Parts: sequence; structure tokens; C-alpha cells
Amino acid sequence: MVHTLNKQDLNNHAQENLKPKKFIVWLFMVSSMIMFGGWTSYYIVFSASKGKGHGLVLPDLFIYSTAVLLVSSLCLFLASRALKAGNTGAQRGLLWATLVLGILFGYLQVSAWSTLVATGAFFSNNNAAISMIYVVSGFHLLHIFAGVCFLLNAIVGTYLNISSERRKFRMEVAAIFWHFIDILWIYLYVFLLLNS
Repeated sequence: MVHTLNKQDLNNHAQENLKPKKFIVWLFMVSSMIMFGGWTSYYIVFSASKGKGHGLVLPDLFIYSTAVLLVSSLCLFLASRALKAGNTGAQRGLLWATLVLGILFGYLQVSAWSTLVATGAFFSNNNAAISMIYVVSGFHLLHIFAGVCFLLNAIVGTYLNISSERRKFRMEVAAIFWHFIDILWIYLYVFLLLNS
């Protein structure tokens, strides 16, 4: 009986230690929303004062990368369901699929920048609205890198002999952050489309 209570106390203590870590992730997401909100506000003010947007046809690669990101979020959602069902093999496979799709998204983004450069739309130019395309998509790509790190952490958790609480925590943090950057990209892409 004493052994059971001690184990339960340890589990409760472990859960309490995880709460501040999850709060830090939420805090980072809120600060990211403020940052991207500031940039898009600047973009609107700049475009209104100049009477024009970026004036570009966005590369089709942005559409493809958006589709890839949506599929990756679906894979991650299914991985969360697999964890709840106790199917570690399916969870692991879906996490790997999400990771590969996240890396593919990054590749497509960099390729889209190459397409922009090939059309003469450089980062440094006389239209700050064009520069903002690189800024917002570039900083979003940094968030993708952070999301890939969270995914790797969740994947490693499926191979380790750790408590179910820790495995669930790793999965929750990865899912929260990944879905956030998915929604953030959709917002940014639609914003750029509407302000061309």
C-alpha cells in the first residue's frame, strides 16, 4: 500500500512539473501571434500609404506547401488518436509521416523563394511589401524547425520506456505547437494572397 501511494505521489509530482513547460509553449505561441500580427499590421499600413501591395503572383509552391502542411496536421491528429487507443506502432508511424511532411514543407518554402528570386523579387528591393513575404515566410519556417524538434521529442518518447504521462505530454506539446503553425501559415498565405 505504501509503495502504491509513493508511486502515485511521484506521478502527481511529475504531472505538476510538466504544467510549467506546457505554459511556456503557450506563452511562446502567444508572443509569436503578436509578432506576426505586428508584421501584417505594418504590411497593411505600408500598402495603404503606397497604394499598392506586393504586386506579385505568389508561386504555386506556396499552394503545394499549404496542402502538405494540412496533410501533416491530419497525420498528427491521427497519431494523437492512436496514442489514446494505445496503438504505439501506429502513433510512431504517423509521427514519422508528420515529420517527413514538415521537412517537405520547408523544402517547398525554400524552393518558392528561389522562384521569387528568379522572377526578380529579391528580399532587398524598393518595395518593402515584397520583403515582407520573405520575412513572414522565413520566420514561419523557423517555427517549422521548432515544430520538427517537438515532433522528434514525441517520436523519441515512443521508443523510450517512459511513463504514459510523459509520453502523452510530449504528444500534446507537439500537437498543440504543430497545429498552431499550421493555422498560422494558412493565415499568412491567405493574407499575402489578399494583399497582392
